[in-house]
Amino acid sequence: MLLSTMAEKELIQMEDGVRYGLLADTEMLFDPKSGRIHGFELKRRAGWLQGGRKSAGEAEYIPWEEIVLIGDDRILFRRTHPIHEGLFE
Repeated sequence: MLLSTMAEKELIQMEDGVRYGLLADTEMLFDPKSGRIHGFELKRRAGWLQGGRKSAGEAEYIPWEEIVLIGDDRILFRRTHPIHEGLFE
């Protein structure tokens, strides 16, 4: 499947049904040497709280390993992870 065909799919967290927007609104995180996709960085939104567990503005991403299903219209994933310095080095 081409990444461009996935761009308009909606991202939904399975645990609590939170909608994170479209894959097109994320930044792909990948290793330029191997081409391996690490995941998708979610854009920060002011006042954005997810289930009351995270503070607004905290950088986070959906690891490729957390993606459970890529359907016709949506992508289901387990949970997001925080992005910290040196994560992909």
